[in-house]
Amino acid sequence: MNNSLSMNNSLTVIVPAYNEADSIADTIRSIQGQTAAPAKIIVVDDCSTDDTSDIASRCGVTVMRPPINTGSKAGAQNFALARVTTEFVMAIDADTVLAPNAIELLLTALDKDSVVAACGFVLPRHVNTLWERGRYIEYLLAFSWYKPIQDYYQKPLISSGCFSVYRTEALRNAGCWSTRTMAEDMDLTWTFYQHGHDVRFVPEAVCYPIEPHTFEFMKKQLKRWSHGFIQNVALHWRANLRIPYLREIVTVALWDAVIAALVYLLVVPVLAIFFKQPLFLLAYLIDLPAIAIPVFFTSHGRNNILRVLASLPAFFVLRTVNAYFLLRAVWNEWVVGRPLLVYEKGH
Repeated sequence: MNNSLSMNNSLTVIVPAYNEADSIADTIRSIQGQTAAPAKIIVVDDCSTDDTSDIASRCGVTVMRPPINTGSKAGAQNFALARVTTEFVMAIDADTVLAPNAIELLLTALDKDSVVAACGFVLPRHVNTLWERGRYIEYLLAFSWYKPIQDYYQKPLISSGCFSVYRTEALRNAGCWSTRTMAEDMDLTWTFYQHGHDVRFVPEAVCYPIEPHTFEFMKKQLKRWSHGFIQNVALHWRANLRIPYLREIVTVALWDAVIAALVYLLVVPVLAIFFKQPLFLLAYLIDLPAIAIPVFFTSHGRNNILRVLASLPAFFVLRTVNAYFLLRAVWNEWVVGRPLLVYEKGH
């Protein structure tokens, strides 16, 4: 028997949900329709004010509801984790659907005992608005270029919170999903590395979350992600210094978040204005080939070249907005001491 198919009998899927009535049924059905369906599906209705709980119950899964709202996705997942008895546990966002074989493919990465977590390829389910198109290119670039390089060293920077599988014992030994930062998936991934474990990326295991479709929702997500990254750097920097690969990749990411963002938002426009030379603005497009080539290569396999062409301009808009939120997070977290403490949904 295929090992991944037998492992699914030792798998529990946790779906944290808060006011997800519009999407929860699609998520559950995509889990139930897997080639390697899990032994149990738990939906944590984190005190929703809509019909999330009723819809999930009608889908035939276990529904848990904490006495009060836990305040974050990590809190909701931990509420269910206390009741998990299987060897493996998977976390999937309540707005995410899976390709039919996604779980089976992801489980294959846990064949080795040293591997304690695995994540898959993420693509936006809808690619219509400016923000969805920007995120579409961002994900194609990240998951077709950066993630495979990181996986070569068995250390992806993040085991994505929207769709990842874990060894239950290793997850508990790492302190479960932490609520001490706004990016619990990054926090957990770096903790695994500090414990000497490996994490894998399986590009064939595809999931499709609903991404923010308006600036209001994107703003909340970018704010949470930016603060989460800066919080994790502050929390883990001493331990990460002892892990050569992680030390280098986090340093590059921090450089890109701070120095590159400053150049992108301030230096380039100042030079263009001071020297009265619009050609400086071409710096915004200097890395276009580096972005377009891997994205086109990946999209060709998915027959989405026209979608990529239409979405590339949106990526540069999103990158500019993202740079602003990263710099703002650095200022608030490290300079003026106003950390982000309240978890806000991004859609």
